[in-house]
Amino acid sequence: MPANNMKYRFLGNSGLLVSKFGFGSFVTFDMQMDFEKSYAVFEHAFKSGINFFDSAETYADGEAEKFIGKIVKTGIERGVWSREDLVLTTKLFFGTKLGHGGGGPNDTGLSRKHIVEGMKGSLKRFGLDYVDVVFCHRQDPYTPMEEIVRAMNYVIEQGWAFYWGTSEWTSAEIVEACEVADRLGLILPICDQTRYNILDRSRVDYDFTNLYKKYKYGVTSFSALSSGVLTGKYNDGIPEGSRMSIPWFKNILSNGLEEKTTKALQLAEVAKEIGCTLPQLAIAWCVANNNVSTVLLGASRIEQLDENLKALEFEDKITPEIRAKIDAIADFKPELTKVQDNVHQIRGKWI
Repeated sequence: MPANNMKYRFLGNSGLLVSKFGFGSFVTFDMQMDFEKSYAVFEHAFKSGINFFDSAETYADGEAEKFIGKIVKTGIERGVWSREDLVLTTKLFFGTKLGHGGGGPNDTGLSRKHIVEGMKGSLKRFGLDYVDVVFCHRQDPYTPMEEIVRAMNYVIEQGWAFYWGTSEWTSAEIVEACEVADRLGLILPICDQTRYNILDRSRVDYDFTNLYKKYKYGVTSFSALSSGVLTGKYNDGIPEGSRMSIPWFKNILSNGLEEKTTKALQLAEVAKEIGCTLPQLAIAWCVANNNVSTVLLGASRIEQLDENLKALEFEDKITPEIRAKIDAIADFKPELTKVQDNVHQIRGKWI
């Protein structure tokens, strides 16, 4: 067991313990990256106590899963970890062909066909017999909920995954899935993977409140740094090579950027007050929420990962007084993220 101060939480209403910080692979891993450098970051994350490693079939059009699979195999061969030491996850919906503008009508979505074929494809790319958790990467309004629930249970029955979850679903959709599973005597989803940060907290702090009480539903959160806004890197404009300089990222994320950077400057003063950096404040704020099972981090360098991991030292400093200051600056007004617009464009075009 790694010597560290990492703490663990149960993943929703399950007996699975996951590290308070997880490691994501969205725009982090693909086969074009230097393998040994990427392996070193992954190994450092593990030795720092992280056991939750996340991916998806669509990341780098399937290449991220191949890359992680190679890392996992290498670590086993080198005696660093065993498969049992790791909680590996993937997500199904978007397939692996969207990035190339290809794919047919059944290469995306949550039909039984795509869930089963997608799961087999993910395991083949990973080079593994199973993942620990498989998520429905979006809700599919074109597929009956009973079909989705039965298909995810089939995946578990085959031993391809131990648990299933949702990603970017609304509470109403999650309740429907749970009620269908209950009615059929099937396994319920245990958690949702969703965006959560000081500037965007609609789902976790508002929409999901009933889910925690009713189902002990878990959250694996991403975008703790609001796609870089809460690092302060955009305070003086968009630097070359940053995520926001990528055209499709900029189109999605730059809306309201000026207002967000103004808030980031004010939040940096709060960070100074408790003796940490702005990114550490943002991450500590997320992990201080006990409803969040794990906060996903991304890093391409060990130094970057270490800086983020230090946020754990400031979790207890997110006192009611500090939280009130953060809330006053954020001035957040809840609204549901319009994630389904993209879903209708992808699935609806075939109808």
